[in-house]
Amino acid sequence: MRLPRDLSGGQLAKLLAAYGYVITRQTGSHMRLTTRRHGEHHITIPAHDPLRVGTLNSILTDAAAHLQLTKDQLLAALFD
Repeated sequence: MRLPRDLSGGQLAKLLAAYGYVITRQTGSHMRLTTRRHGEHHITIPAHDPLRVGTLNSILTDAAAHLQLTKDQLLAALFD
């Protein structure tokens, strides 16, 4: 599945809330999200609009690995 090209950091944070990620702090233009599913996990998302494709890919790959999903499964769940 192709990554969206017009997704902002705030929109991604809202989408990841379905997997238990909550914003635990924000420093400058970066948000730190934490989930306790499958153990504690942190990701940092820049609050940019839009996110760069490489940055989005890296964030989703990291989150999918922690959630024990493939990146394609996570993409389908978030964007379908």
